[in-house]
Amino acid sequence: MGPVVLAFLLAAVAWVLVAGLHLKQTRPAVFWALTGYPVTALRVVRTWRRVAQLNDLAVSPRPSRGLVGELIVKGEPLRPKAPKISFPWATRTGLTALVRLHPGQTPAPFIAAADALAHAWRVHAVRVTSPERGLVFLTATARDPLLRPGLASARPALLSALVGILETGGAWVMNLRQVPHWLIVGATQSGKSTLLARLVVELAPQRVALVGIDCKGGMELGLFEYRLSALATNRREAVAVLKGLVHEMLVRMEACRTEGVRSIWELPDKLRPVPIVVMVDEIAELYLTDGTREAKAEAEKCSTYLLRIGQLGAALGLHLVIAGQRMGSDLGPGVTALRAQLSGRICHRVNDPGTAEMVLGDLNKDAVAVAQAVTSQEKGVAVVVGGADGWCRARSHLTTVEDAKKAAAEHGHLAPEIRSVHRELNLLTCEDAT
Repeated sequence: MGPVVLAFLLAAVAWVLVAGLHLKQTRPAVFWALTGYPVTALRVVRTWRRVAQLNDLAVSPRPSRGLVGELIVKGEPLRPKAPKISFPWATRTGLTALVRLHPGQTPAPFIAAADALAHAWRVHAVRVTSPERGLVFLTATARDPLLRPGLASARPALLSALVGILETGGAWVMNLRQVPHWLIVGATQSGKSTLLARLVVELAPQRVALVGIDCKGGMELGLFEYRLSALATNRREAVAVLKGLVHEMLVRMEACRTEGVRSIWELPDKLRPVPIVVMVDEIAELYLTDGTREAKAEAEKCSTYLLRIGQLGAALGLHLVIAGQRMGSDLGPGVTALRAQLSGRICHRVNDPGTAEMVLGDLNKDAVAVAQAVTSQEKGVAVVVGGADGWCRARSHLTTVEDAKKAAAEHGHLAPEIRSVHRELNLLTCEDAT
């Protein structure tokens, strides 16, 4: 080979590498389809038998015990056989393979071996699911789509908020029509407040009433007061607001009964009341008391009102979005019952394993370990459980307080008056004045 030909080949290889690197940065999906997927798929097929043996995913057709004369000999089974795996097919963010289990196998060893599979195949993560008996799906994510989340393209409907992106690459939409009540838990600086701000930005232009309960003096939700139909900044005001909302709920119940329907969504448009979204920031402030009789009575009232809204509000257009650092029975009576009504769960980084267990453990045990693995550097990353799709890692879109304040001021004229709530707040003001 002459020096000219060699120089030409080296230049061609250099250009291919440069072009590939540029394509990987600008069009990762195209790069994955052309280069990443074929290489990774071949790696999966080539290493499957060895990986299965090393991680106890293979079984032997021969028993582990044998009879030698009058002795029973027990040892490692010979020639273990790996379960059959399909050729991996490509997805937008990785690849998926189907494994057919041997008789007696369960998905548990595959779930435990997920990290080992990710290392062996050189991918970001491997998720294990079992859609039916005898089958296991291995879904590999080539890279972390939450590093640069951006916003997916979607146009949410009424009571839906596009808040970020899922680990699958799809849009993360909080749909209050499908999942009426949500619980958002996370430590300080985990992304909880950013998610609430994003929710305000998304709901502000819609025909909905927003009610804020922020017993930290309104430091968080008070910034969006222009778009709020009511705001409670302490527990006494929270009792008045929640009492008014329960009264509003009873009025709507009567309207539905009169029209012979089961929810406000079956009412004619001219009779349908405006949906109400109640946002509670730091739920612990409603429950924790100084031990006085008056404080305990207020906390019990808040607990009762919130529980009633959680039980009956979905069909009547009242929705809860409750945020806090913890959500457990240690806060006081009624918290566990309220948590059971919040079928949508979002768990950011938490300070202790018990918090992740309290938020996700009753819905999906696998999600608990994933939530505990979220680090302090992954701000906005959370494990989301809601609906019938199981759990998924997600990251909220970075929304500043200024963005939310601007949206609240711009759409402040859309904030409807909730008469029952205003009446209760006016009565409270009169009591204070006397």
